[in-house]
Amino acid sequence: MTSELTVAVHGVDTTDAVDRLVADKVASRTAAKDPTLWGPDAEAEASIRLGWTDLHETSRPLLAEIEALQAELRAEGLDRIVLAGMGGSSLAPEVITRTAGVELTVLDTTDPAAIKRALADRLERTVLVVSSKSGTTVETDSQRRVFEAAFTDAGIDAASRIVAVTDPGSALAETAEQSGYRRLFLADPNVGGRYSALTAFGLVPSALAGADIAALLDEADAVAGRLADDASDNPALLLGATLGIGVAGGRDKVAIADAGSGISGFADWAEQLIAESTGKLGTGLLPIAADIDDPEIRWSASDVLPAIVGTPESAPDTGVVVTGALGAQFLLWEYATAVAGRLIGINPFDQPDVESAKVAARSLLDARPEPETPAFVDGGVEVRGSAGLLDGVSSLEGAVESLLSQLDENGYLAVMAYLDREGADSDLAQVRVPLARRTVRPTTYGWGPRFLHSTGQYHKGGPEQGVYLQVTGAISDDLAVPDRPFTFGQLISAQAAGDATVLAEHGRPVLRLHLTDRAKGIARLREILQ
Repeated sequence: MTSELTVAVHGVDTTDAVDRLVADKVASRTAAKDPTLWGPDAEAEASIRLGWTDLHETSRPLLAEIEALQAELRAEGLDRIVLAGMGGSSLAPEVITRTAGVELTVLDTTDPAAIKRALADRLERTVLVVSSKSGTTVETDSQRRVFEAAFTDAGIDAASRIVAVTDPGSALAETAEQSGYRRLFLADPNVGGRYSALTAFGLVPSALAGADIAALLDEADAVAGRLADDASDNPALLLGATLGIGVAGGRDKVAIADAGSGISGFADWAEQLIAESTGKLGTGLLPIAADIDDPEIRWSASDVLPAIVGTPESAPDTGVVVTGALGAQFLLWEYATAVAGRLIGINPFDQPDVESAKVAARSLLDARPEPETPAFVDGGVEVRGSAGLLDGVSSLEGAVESLLSQLDENGYLAVMAYLDREGADSDLAQVRVPLARRTVRPTTYGWGPRFLHSTGQYHKGGPEQGVYLQVTGAISDDLAVPDRPFTFGQLISAQAAGDATVLAEHGRPVLRLHLTDRAKGIARLREILQ
């Protein structure tokens, strides 16, 4: 991977936008933590969310503390790190460790099979890192509880195996102190979750797993001056302008693909950053995690901007090519997203529609209603739909056709699978590219509840362009959440139902398919969808 940070823009005239950004000193004011850049409505939030601009300096004191802890753990034979975290607490560590080629088990699911698999793997050598900014994230809290019980049942002192990462004063910080957890790391509270790659949230689990986090900070430090410079060749202004002016001009989707950058899974991290930061007030930029040969990259669709990380064999006629080391890329895309937010006219630091799905899921957990009766059952697949979607429809094929018929010329399809993303259900993800080709429209694929902390904000707060295909599966072997009145199976079911309810309340077309037999259902769905 190259250490030089470059942004090459093709087929998009950013001159006027960049000139305005330079004249308004947006880069230097961002670096100086000026909260007025995004308007009076955003000022209060921005005033407590700009700590990410100098993390390459302020996170340095963490290095020695994390290194000492890692040495302790390895001396005790504890070399398997499991991360319980969602969204900003898991996506950056996943990219960092995959890029470094070190093992980190990321638990950002509530699927019982995935939780059981993690519990069954080398528990005697396992340390659990529990990461939650608020300290009350229901997925993370449930994972913490089940691991704590598993350690205890195995005769292991649970507190000695748990490391907590959270904000000062959170419920998790209180639990960690009261329970005597192995270590408590307090992150900078003036950094939002999706901007937290270079805080304790990104660094602690990555370093414990064996990644070189000092190099990450060095990479960010090496470009920080350029990104803060009010100059027309500032990479952050070029990238931010390309993203921001695209929305105003109708190019409101960005397909992110890798071309030999050496970075693994970067698009998944950028997806949350862009979707949650811009998708609100009926506008925003929809990110699509793609591969270099996928249709969203190869199309010349007027509403899709290809963004390639690395060095492609040939540059796109229209799009942007970004090169640079991972630490530099983290800081670049954070700056660029904040810049794009200013051009779009939104607050890039809040996520007003994320909470709605959480509230809906919580109410379903508390009330525990009977599942909604399906409109019909076809071959072991229960079919449900938002108002009017299934009128006159009696087959699974017909239901899919009805949903896809709702796509307009600027629309997108979102496939949302509340299943086991790394187990037997993982094959379902292969439907994304065929669906994009079939519909000739951008298609996203999200594993629930993981995507709720990412594109879930855009689905509800962004433009009314999407149609939504939700897939859930029967739970054959459930798992209780210790000291909670629900199981993991009930939790993931409530999260799916709550998400679908909120989407329908927003007037979005939603087709819900519940597989009574996961293996047979996924095979049939792949055949129908492809």
